[in-house]
Amino acid sequence: QLQASGGGLVQPGGSLRLSCTASGIDLNSKKMGWYRQTPGNQRELVAGIQRGGLYYVDSVKGRFTITRDVAKNMVILQMNRLRPEDTAVYYCNNWPPENDWWGQGTQVTVSS
Repeated sequence: QLQASGGGLVQPGGSLRLSCTASGIDLNSKKMGWYRQTPGNQRELVAGIQRGGLYYVDSVKGRFTITRDVAKNMVILQMNRLRPEDTAVYYCNNWPPENDWWGQGTQVTVSS
């Protein structure tokens, strides 16, 4: 499983930095994605990173940045200028996702 962390409660316009770690998986060799899910909705791919480039869903372009910390075998999602509609549980997974890799996710709540 993958472990996502770094979520929390933040005011609109604030920032959070999410981290994705794994034991026994070389994340640096994988296409990786950050996904989010709100109640009653399917998980959506928010950002992806691969050797050939990056992907962002339109709603987060210019605000979110996905990167790797190669030394720490970690995938990072830097989220800036957060909006209430970014509120969700955020997960990391392979891109496309592996069913057995879903962890518990990390809750991000954007509210004043």
